[in-house]
Amino acid sequence: MHGTIGPDTGATAAAPDAAHVSGVDDSAPISRIVAQVAAAFPGERISLGDMATAFGERAFGMLLLLLLLPGLLPGMASVFGMPLLILGIQMGLGFRKPKLPGILARQTIKRADLLRLASASSKGLSRIERYVRPRAGFWTRPYGERIIGWLTAYVALMLILPGPGTNGPPAFGNIVMALGVIEQDNRTIGWGVGLTLLGCAFATVVLGLVVWLGVEAFSYLF
Repeated sequence: MHGTIGPDTGATAAAPDAAHVSGVDDSAPISRIVAQVAAAFPGERISLGDMATAFGERAFGMLLLLLLLPGLLPGMASVFGMPLLILGIQMGLGFRKPKLPGILARQTIKRADLLRLASASSKGLSRIERYVRPRAGFWTRPYGERIIGWLTAYVALMLILPGPGTNGPPAFGNIVMALGVIEQDNRTIGWGVGLTLLGCAFATVVLGLVVWLGVEAFSYLF
């Protein structure tokens, strides 16, 4: 997905009714839902706003997942960190569905790349989906989802701030967390929260050392 998101140039089709895209099965595995949504939009590019509409109740989890995967690429973390920060804050404030700012909602991804993502990740996702299933618990309740949102916002800050090796660990945990959010699986979310906390702790320590070394170097020079 490197370099595939950009401003809407009018190539996207009008979004179907917000309720549900025809043919999208809300209970389908994640990879199949991505493929179905991509197939529902005949235009060359699909906007983030259209995808938020199509994913319905799964919009937060799906958008987080789609933003986190390319965010792992070198040099792309800061690009996807800002929309991730906005979504995390909205979840933290208790929004039930994302309300994307116009400038973000108009950002688009190539439909072909979305299909390629679904195809390339289908094997890996299918393995994970054997263990991921709806399980109610603390993390699937409103206050649990708010904690998830603020954790996501912190991960976004780790992606935005420059630091050696600070993107991957927190992003990986957040991806696991997003998978749990999509399927409303309390256990998977719990694992994701633990991995995210460890990743954020690592990234925070590294960034703290970078700042400390920078201050020490500045003091030494001046």
